[in-house]
Amino acid sequence: MTLTFNPEKYKELLTAYLPKLIKSEAENEQALGIVEDLMHQERTPEEDELYHLLIILIEKFEQEYYQPSQQNNPVSMLLFILEESERSKDDLVAVLGTEDLVDNILNGQEKINTEQARKLGEFFHLESSLFME
Repeated sequence: MTLTFNPEKYKELLTAYLPKLIKSEAENEQALGIVEDLMHQERTPEEDELYHLLIILIEKFEQEYYQPSQQNNPVSMLLFILEESERSKDDLVAVLGTEDLVDNILNGQEKINTEQARKLGEFFHLESSLFME
């Protein structure tokens, strides 16, 4: 059975959480708390949409306030998501192929290519663009 997206349920979630651009560390912490709660449960399609929206808002805030001069850093994003999802380097090896490749990516010796970004996006249920420069 395929779950379908219910706009009314999504509207209820949006009303309950009121997601908006994050402008302070307190707002960021609140959004991170919601994401963490959603991360550790089986999500409905509506919750999944809210989850992805909050991740984008958090990423935007953190890029602007914590790394204003830095470009999108896929390795930092990968390490953050790996830690937050309580996954390990072994999980990345299973997704990407070899331990050497994962080590090279994590050490910045090799960039994540489009196909690897796609696989990571599927594995973490996120947009593959998060893993691209």
